[in-house]
Amino acid sequence: MGAGHDHGAGANARRLTQALLLTGSFLVVEVIGAITFNSLALLSDAAHMLTDVAALAIALAAIKVGQRAPDDTRTFGYRRFEILAAAFNALLLFVVAGYVLVEGVRRLMAPSEVQSLGMMAVAAVGLVTNLISMRLLAGGKDASLNVKGAYLEVWADMLGSIGVIAGAAVIWLTKWTWVDPVVGIAIGLWVLPRGWTLLKDTSHILLEGVPRGLDLARVRADIGAVPGVAAVHDLHLWSLSSNDANASVHVVLAPGAAAETVRVAVAGALEAHDIHHATVQTEIEPCGDDDEIHP
Repeated sequence: MGAGHDHGAGANARRLTQALLLTGSFLVVEVIGAITFNSLALLSDAAHMLTDVAALAIALAAIKVGQRAPDDTRTFGYRRFEILAAAFNALLLFVVAGYVLVEGVRRLMAPSEVQSLGMMAVAAVGLVTNLISMRLLAGGKDASLNVKGAYLEVWADMLGSIGVIAGAAVIWLTKWTWVDPVVGIAIGLWVLPRGWTLLKDTSHILLEGVPRGLDLARVRADIGAVPGVAAVHDLHLWSLSSNDANASVHVVLAPGAAAETVRVAVAGALEAHDIHHATVQTEIEPCGDDDEIHP
């Protein structure tokens, strides 16, 4: 079982590395193209592609760093590195999108010349790059949440490349240079909600909030329903990364209940909620405050 898991992680790491090298290389090309051809739409799409590079890097780092064993300094291991990197990515998104929006408004007020054919050529190469990256990631997206997230990022950027190509075609046919900042602003506005969602999700995990999909009251009720449990208190649910759930709880034993039997049963109740790492403390008398006790 362990060897199969390692083989799957290795295959996903190779896919992510190949896609990261490909996308990262084109990111440099797109930034140079945006400056050379004076295209805000290309620059905005490059910002969007930066999120692809970040997503791929985060996914790869989550595999590489997350495999490191806990040590005497970091007893929980290194899995939270993924969340810290994702939070930084979200903040970077806000900075870049803010610049694109401000620059877009400035260019709408004072339109500048755009080399539409060069803009179109760079965006077309970007579209091909995205399609190749999607092909590389398709094999692992159904087996790994990290790979699936990176795949969806690349898929979204593919739509951005199509928008830039369409904008360049309109400019080439009509000479309407204001189309370039409009496309750039549209991509920037599309990036902002995704950046906000990413920041909100990472902040929730860093603040050790209840993992998405879990209901604290329901978990507490299911623990309280275990035979031999008289009361429940100090129940905490949290995540270390984007796809795990942890719990700690104190349970007061009913008279005559066997502590180990109750502990195993409570762990089973938590397993039913897909919580596989839990610390269950059994007590004869509650150690918490009276207002924390739940019969």
